[in-house]
Amino acid sequence: MSVEVSNLDHLGLVAGIIDEIGIEKKINQLLGEKVPEKITAGQVVKGMVLNGLGLVSSPLYLFNKFFQEKAIEHLMGKGVKAEYFNDDRLGRVLDQLYQKGLNQVFMSVVLEAVKIYQLETQTVNLDSSSRSCSWKLPNRN
Repeated sequence: MSVEVSNLDHLGLVAGIIDEIGIEKKINQLLGEKVPEKITAGQVVKGMVLNGLGLVSSPLYLFNKFFQEKAIEHLMGKGVKAEYFNDDRLGRVLDQLYQKGLNQVFMSVVLEAVKIYQLETQTVNLDSSSRSCSWKLPNRN
């Protein structure tokens, strides 16, 4: 009998929340896929979030090393391998996100979270860069 042990740390919870909100699907809808890739733009973004919350800071060309000791198929999906997260793929997705407009992408994801978790939205604070603004929404009753 062979047993393989892989590490999840806290990333299993984070991946579950990303899946529950539908961030991967939302990113794929916003960016689309023109050329078939081994991993979708949504999976790349999910991987970046997991990496960012994994308390690791490394250049893009070392990004795939983060997933080498992790249960990547459990976190990212069946058939996904660490080497798919190469600097070329990550760079292309970052370019797509920039071209789409980071505020639009951010707000789309936030609105999904508001809808999924039925969050109260009487007051909204938008701070996706160095600027912020708050406003009170009209009563929906």
